[in-house]
Order: sequence, then C-alpha cells, then structure tokens
Amino acid sequence: MRRVRQAIVVEGKHDVIRVRSAVDAVVIPTNGFRLFKDKEKMALLSRLAATQGLIILTDSDSAGNVIRRHLCGCIPAEQMRQAYIPQRVGKERRKTAPSKEGLLGVEGMDSDTIIAALEQAGATFEGGEATPRESLGLTKADLMEVGLTGGANSGARRVQLLKELDLPVYLSANRLLEVLNATVSPEEWATLLSQWEE
Repeated sequence: MRRVRQAIVVEGKHDVIRVRSAVDAVVIPTNGFRLFKDKEKMALLSRLAATQGLIILTDSDSAGNVIRRHLCGCIPAEQMRQAYIPQRVGKERRKTAPSKEGLLGVEGMDSDTIIAALEQAGATFEGGEATPRESLGLTKADLMEVGLTGGANSGARRVQLLKELDLPVYLSANRLLEVLNATVSPEEWATLLSQWEE
C-alpha cells in the first residue's frame, strides 16, 4: 500500500475507512458540518496543513462542496491540494437509500478511483515527490475566450466540460480555473479545445 505524505481530509468515518483501505495516510474526518463550530478540529487541520499539507477529498455533492469551500476560506491555498472524485449515480452498500442527490460519496469509490484522484491532486507518495505537471497558466480571460465564463451559455458549456473531465458539475469558473491549471496538461487542453470545435 502506498503512503501519502499529506494528511487527507474527508467528511465522515466511513470515508476514512475507505481511503485507508486504498492508501496509507493520516485521514481526518470533518464529521460533516460540525466542522464549522469545531475549533479544535480546525486547529488540528491548520497545524497539519502547515506541517505536512492537506488534501481535501470531499464528496462530489453540494454538501461536500460547502465543506470544501469552508476549508478553502480557513487554510492558506499553498498548504492545500484539491482532490475530486467523479460524480457517479448510486448508493453505498451500507445505506438503505441513496443520498439526497443520488450520488456516491468517497466511501462508494473503488481504490483505483481514490488513488487516481490523489495523484491528479499532486499527492506526494512515499519514495517520491509529487509529480509536477506543466501548468497551463490559464487565466479567467482564457476561459472567457472559449465561452466557459461571462457568456450566455457559459454555465452550460462549463458543465459539459466538467462532465468530459469527470469532475463535479457544480464547480464555479474560479474553481474550474484552479483545477484546470493543476490537473490538465497543455496537450490535454489543446485536445479538449479541438474536440469542442468539431
């Protein structure tokens, strides 16, 4: 099992179990929205972020997005990496009914999907450094130029792109820009653009 140097933040105890079955890492649950009032947990996360870095790995639903945004507002961006699981319709085995949005959470992902999300986020695995990608260097103006922000159909185009990239469709233009610059190579971006023009 590969060891991840950064601490990984997930939503609940079942997510902790799932991630620990995929990688060897410090995995901290937020316990959902309780994090918002839990000063001790935030102090711990801040300490971990400063000493070893954090990887945020929340569910791909709106609740996961709220928790992710809260953490982004509390911890310096340079101390965090963002890992995203794909939006998959389904229900976890232990549950009797699907979640409110009908999507699988972190606990419903297989090990390969979790490892791929961590790799794409730039996790540092034991015995090696994070694999640096050549940054796209995209700006908000670049997104506007290709119709992903600021236009009449930009929201729909953004959702289409996010689906093609297997990312949560709720990402804002700012978050999409961050994700593209962190995870997509210039060659992959050129290929995406050429497919869109066809």
